Amino acid sequence: MMNLDLIPKTPIDDEHKCEICVQAKHTILPFKSVYRDSELLELIHSDVCDSNRVLTRGGRKYFVTFIDDHSKYCYTYLLKTKDEVLDRFKVYKSEAENQLDRKIKILRSDRGGEYTSNEMTNFCEEHGIIHEVTAPYSPQSNGVAERKNRTLLDMVNAMLLSSGAPDNLWGEALLSACYILNRIPNKTNDKTPYELWKGRTPRINYLKVWGCLAKVGIPEPKKRKIGPKTVDAVFIGYALDSNANRFLVTHSEVNEISNNTIIEARDAVYFENIFSFKDRTPSSSSNPSLTPSTSSHDQMPNSQSGQVIELRRSKRKRIEKNLGEGFFTFLIEGDPSTYEEAISSPDAPFWKEAINNEYNSIMENNTWFLADLPLGSKPIGCKWIFKKKLRADGTIEKYKARLVAKGFTQKKGLDYFDTYSPVARISSIRTLLALASIHDMLIHQMDVKTAFLNGDLEEEIYGAT
Repeated sequence: MMNLDLIPKTPIDDEHKCEICVQAKHTILPFKSVYRDSELLELIHSDVCDSNRVLTRGGRKYFVTFIDDHSKYCYTYLLKTKDEVLDRFKVYKSEAENQLDRKIKILRSDRGGEYTSNEMTNFCEEHGIIHEVTAPYSPQSNGVAERKNRTLLDMVNAMLLSSGAPDNLWGEALLSACYILNRIPNKTNDKTPYELWKGRTPRINYLKVWGCLAKVGIPEPKKRKIGPKTVDAVFIGYALDSNANRFLVTHSEVNEISNNTIIEARDAVYFENIFSFKDRTPSSSSNPSLTPSTSSHDQMPNSQSGQVIELRRSKRKRIEKNLGEGFFTFLIEGDPSTYEEAISSPDAPFWKEAINNEYNSIMENNTWFLADLPLGSKPIGCKWIFKKKLRADGTIEKYKARLVAKGFTQKKGLDYFDTYSPVARISSIRTLLALASIHDMLIHQMDVKTAFLNGDLEEEIYGAT
């Protein structure tokens, strides 16, 4: 209005700041685009992302990315815990600097504890790397890494949904998504990240649809003259250090290649419009539909009338239970119930080590000695019990194997008399803890390995395999 001379002009102090206005109307400063580095390894962006507690088959639930600012070439590593970031960065640094004959100048990340630890700070100082961290609560400052993680997760979700694969394969899908993104151009460069990083144009004619059915050729030493020459598998990615692809075996008639194992091979035929995991999902027709029914006392037969009621078999169709993908995954990765299942499972090396440890403990404690079975004596059989000990986050801590006697074959009063083992009551344990607290004493807890093997038996027991 002053410009139109509708009101008298009043001088305005542009430098005056109102404290209340600033307090009430303050907004975040805009994040402007920054200069992009023109050389490889001048600036590396990094960020850690989780998978919402969904563990991979190997027990990993995080991943970390390292992105070169110039080429946008990305390295991705799966992690069990966030404190593995420094170890992965050391691996990335050694490989990248050796391949490019350059040195990493700057590392940019957020303020996560895995990046601001003393170990990470000391490592960067020792190697002359400037570690830039973003301002608090401003992930936009590390936008390259944040955007890359978002793109990777979007691709992972699309790959899992389109193929029907279980969520525990997200790690394989993530590595495949990163592999593909490195070989397609982006809006900042006409060339692909692979071409800027490697110096040559990538081949993409061998890329396949993730999660599709693949007939993988059986190696020559394992082929049979009569029988299938392939195993059914699902394509789950590309091998990192070999000219091969990765497959999850779904059906195999070869003893050396077990179901639910991951193999690497280059001889395979792909059916990119067939998805094995989708075929396993129960169809919607198997879900029961609710129909109204009527019931009244008038329709009930009178049991006092003396009439014989003829029984007939129900004609209702039995509906198969839909246990879901999670239960299916639990079943195929359960503990083996026999020795044969253990040594033929994908975890056979771990079970064999547990078996050897149990056998060595038995022999060291002189648990038995070989003898002839006396006349009239009844031997007790034995069997192996296998169990995976899990951590709180669901990852495998230890493989345990125990050789136990088949006590259920004994008869009470003839083969045994006592049916309990003396243990401390919880009230006794609480009393000891209370006394220790009153007298300011230290509590020490220990575990006796193979405790049952240290006891002395009063009875003679004969066992047999």
